[in-house]
Amino acid sequence: MNQRFSAEHTATWRRDGGVLIEGFFTAAEVAAVHADFEQVFGEPVGDGEELDEKREGQIGRFTERQFTTFAPIPFDCSPALNLIGVHPALVDLAKTLLNADDVHLYQCQAWAKFTGNADYDQPFHCDFRNHTLTVPAEDAADSCVTIMCYFTDVSDTLGPAHYVTRPDSDTVAGPTASFATDTAEFAQMQAALATLAKSSASPAGSIFPYSIDVYHRGTNMTEPQGRRYAVMACFKRAGNDAVAYHAWAGDHQKPWAKVFEHASPEQLACFGVQRPGDPFWTEVTIQRAQIRYPNWDLKPYRDALISSNS
Repeated sequence: MNQRFSAEHTATWRRDGGVLIEGFFTAAEVAAVHADFEQVFGEPVGDGEELDEKREGQIGRFTERQFTTFAPIPFDCSPALNLIGVHPALVDLAKTLLNADDVHLYQCQAWAKFTGNADYDQPFHCDFRNHTLTVPAEDAADSCVTIMCYFTDVSDTLGPAHYVTRPDSDTVAGPTASFATDTAEFAQMQAALATLAKSSASPAGSIFPYSIDVYHRGTNMTEPQGRRYAVMACFKRAGNDAVAYHAWAGDHQKPWAKVFEHASPEQLACFGVQRPGDPFWTEVTIQRAQIRYPNWDLKPYRDALISSNS
């Protein structure tokens, strides 16, 4: 077992659908990612005081303002933020949770939240509706995992995710109950889930892996001048076409060289890039790849090609 997580964490995730793991990232890793957040997102635009746009009696709602500082990698910054979603220990965790030898990163966003920029309170919801066209798989190997990674200390006044464990939510409603929105029954369910909720508040460097059938919600930023920096990394078993979110090549104009120039072959494989030795790699494809990314170190791919031809 990787020293950054334990067998108990794995067992808890499989039973509850979510688990909080404190101290996953080192202080140096946190500092480097934190610096990139400052560079990418700059200073907040709000006045630093809590913003509350909810109707009376409402737990929360989704608004566009919540996502104005929510964007997918890559960014024009150091490798720290661009590669933290495929940190080897994070990939190892995903493989362990999903009982998979090979996983793909199908979603990875940085999310900066600032007090006063938005009312970040959301209703309890499950993520499967925008991760798959069907419903959550019961078999972990066919499921997926979202890993929320915190790079600031997150207290209960700094917008931690709240969640309800799968056994607890099953006493109120299964995940498909989230389809019925804006009804009296839905409001009752929200109130019931709130009484069962746990907080993911934790120090910088902590992570919260959860499944797409787990009820959770974003909470508001209430601390004056507060900020919360988080990365969401979503993994699925390689070849699981039922789960999808982001087509990486669709953002081909983003600074992908920042990733390719610093990632290992194993990290690139999480994006779907063929590993060294794969039949995809030929003299021609290696030459073309080098033209597209002039500073990409393709030596492992060339060496594997030479070895296979010898």
